[in-house]
Amino acid sequence: MISFLIFIGVFLFMECVTWLTHKYVMHGFMWYFHSDHHQPKYEDTFERNDIFFVIFAIPSILLFYFGVQGGFNYLFFIACGVTLYGACYFLIHDVLIHQRFKWFKNTKNKYLIALRKAHKIHHKHLGKEKGECFGMLFVPFKYYKM
Repeated sequence: MISFLIFIGVFLFMECVTWLTHKYVMHGFMWYFHSDHHQPKYEDTFERNDIFFVIFAIPSILLFYFGVQGGFNYLFFIACGVTLYGACYFLIHDVLIHQRFKWFKNTKNKYLIALRKAHKIHHKHLGKEKGECFGMLFVPFKYYKM
């Protein structure tokens, strides 16, 4: 039971980590890597912004390694929570919102539509200042009404 609570708790906590990282790191001192993501058209298949996938994957891989070495201890379940959040982030951000893969083009789900609206508001600013909606899975209620 405690393993499941760690897994779910870490998954939920990752939304806070994402918000803080997006606002203060991606729109801060690592803007160079994130800036191409705010351009209207992608020139290549990959963006400099994709480096953040690697940055988040490395600690997760290490947590899996040490969690398994420790006999599937709490580190393993932390890694599971981080990894599930990463998979959800990929599906929501890269697939649903930015359509890097054309898998979910015509959704009628109110939550997913609100996610798209909130992210569109985030991308209306091409620079690193004046951003809003830095999270990924939590959507402010005003976007359900728009």
